[in-house]
Amino acid sequence: MVSQPAKLPRKPNLIVFLPDQQRADTLACYKGKKVHAPNLNKLASESVVFERAYVTHPVCTPSRSSLMTGTWPHINGCNRNSVPLDRRFRVFPELMEDKDYHTAYLGKWHLGEEGPGRRRFQEWISTEPHGDYTNYLISNGITPDKTNGRFSELAISNLPLELSRPKFLAKHACEFIEKHQRDPFILVVAFVEPHSPYNGPLNDEHPLSEIDLDVIATLPESENIPLRYRLMREWQQAEAVLDRKRLPDQYFFGITPDDYRSIKRRYLGLVTLVDQSIGAILDCLERVGLTDDTIIVHTSDHGDSLGAHHLFGKEVMFEEAARVPYLVRLPGQKRSKIVPQPVSHIDFVPTLLDLLGQPKRPQCAGKSLLPLLREEAMSPENIFIEWAPNRTKIKKGTSLAPRRMIKRAVDESTRTVVSSDGWKLCLRDKDLNELYNLSDDPLETRNLYSDRQYTSVISRYAGEIDRWQESTNDRLKI
Repeated sequence: MVSQPAKLPRKPNLIVFLPDQQRADTLACYKGKKVHAPNLNKLASESVVFERAYVTHPVCTPSRSSLMTGTWPHINGCNRNSVPLDRRFRVFPELMEDKDYHTAYLGKWHLGEEGPGRRRFQEWISTEPHGDYTNYLISNGITPDKTNGRFSELAISNLPLELSRPKFLAKHACEFIEKHQRDPFILVVAFVEPHSPYNGPLNDEHPLSEIDLDVIATLPESENIPLRYRLMREWQQAEAVLDRKRLPDQYFFGITPDDYRSIKRRYLGLVTLVDQSIGAILDCLERVGLTDDTIIVHTSDHGDSLGAHHLFGKEVMFEEAARVPYLVRLPGQKRSKIVPQPVSHIDFVPTLLDLLGQPKRPQCAGKSLLPLLREEAMSPENIFIEWAPNRTKIKKGTSLAPRRMIKRAVDESTRTVVSSDGWKLCLRDKDLNELYNLSDDPLETRNLYSDRQYTSVISRYAGEIDRWQESTNDRLKI
């Protein structure tokens, strides 16, 4: 009898799921037990769960620039939305020495109109306003609602389930997996959902009776927060009143508990929509026998306040916007492992490279978290988050502050440190500073910055921010 040659070990595949604006507490492992996300919850039950994962910058483009390049937004220039990523900064497939991998990026890019196609992503299925998804809808007899031949987000949000973006991405993801099942591959699936307008085909998925309000959404509005935050809050509440008059109920920002519960219900319906497509992709992986050969990573570019602190969206340093889900399932992993210490997205690319057996590149500012994934000890470190001026919408005729102060607040920059022992210090160049003890006050209701008894805490962590700025060539004066 002729013996068969030994099967050579195959290189691990990598799939990254990247929804837009998914809060951590939409998954059961982060206390989102009433959210209908069975596929992500199963994935979490077999993954390393980073309990306290933070973004580098709480808005889309800057955060994605770090997730793709391993660099800080203040270094790569993507420090506000809709800024193209400079070609000098390579995305992670370009950083790999191993060229055997087939690579694809499906979905939202948001790092410039050039897209990922020239970034060593060999395939790109676009959901940008002028891309593949638009053509798909037109081919299915859907007429664009905008004069430039594109679809508004509102129009897309009203499409039936079968024509939804997550369904479209799942179809193409499965086609890619089936096509390259015999080769090592890297696949990024970047969903737009659950981003606003908080509307979709699964609006009624969650019973209203199961929608829990954030405690901080029902408390009186705090005035001891930055002026920029209060301007955001005032504008959103003014829009809610206007939208009641001009749009159907489902599209306005909430200002009452019932409004808020209704919006959160629809947001969770979008989480379920993404979860269903992730389930279809994981089923496809199982069907072709690659589950135990594939690394699965799930995170989000930022969270959503969803009424917490009477705010919606991102753009703030509060936990609801700056903290995100972060799951990593290694090949063959069958149980969960919780990592309680805080980690940063700045370590995302170095970790991916390490998982694929690639050396760390000098471009990357962070470090690999592979020891934590292997249940080895790593010393907890401080986490840093930055904010640069973005567009802040202001209520016409606002009386919150004189015009000079408003202009100054809108142009503010922030540098934040989150310590491993639970302190969060936010220092600003042009607005109110903040200090929270997350261990005693996880909802961030008590800004302790002006309390003299915390002078030494402020001094210690201001020094940490200063040292971080020096080490990362951050020249902002705060």
